[in-house]
Amino acid sequence: MDADSLELLRAGLRDVPDFPKPGIVFKDVMPLLANPKLMKLAMLALEETAGGQRVDKVVGIDARGFIFAAVVADHLGAGFISVRKKGKLPGRTIGTSYDLEYGSASVEMQADAISPGDRVMIVDDVLATGGTAAAALSLIAELGGEVVAASFFIELGFLDGRARLPAGVPVHSIIVV
Repeated sequence: MDADSLELLRAGLRDVPDFPKPGIVFKDVMPLLANPKLMKLAMLALEETAGGQRVDKVVGIDARGFIFAAVVADHLGAGFISVRKKGKLPGRTIGTSYDLEYGSASVEMQADAISPGDRVMIVDDVLATGGTAAAALSLIAELGGEVVAASFFIELGFLDGRARLPAGVPVHSIIVV
């Protein structure tokens, strides 16, 4: 991605101070998604992180990750799979829990969503501490999927979320703050 396009994407983000709690500056992607040209540019940038590899399934993480992942899946000719908060998916699921700064959380995936050998790409809006992405990666591994990329629109580099992701997983971020 060229520098001009990257600057356009950065300008499309909105900083929301003190959300969801005091001292946090939330990176809001919704203004960018409301602009069709910026949304297309963002999705193409994420699609490029697949590096031309075959991708069978694109996993989106609850909730804004669904938007990004579904579009990328469509562009790649792949299926879309959701990783959701516990209790939100019908049928048989697999799940895992992980620690947060202020407690713990659990996510689930439908047990038949990924078949052994499926080539899987994770797409999410933000990589922060890495807990949710690491949990999603563990679910994919449990089902026998092969992760070809973990791609994020924004990475909060100062939180070092990459360190929580398994070694060997190719991690890509469009914007690093």
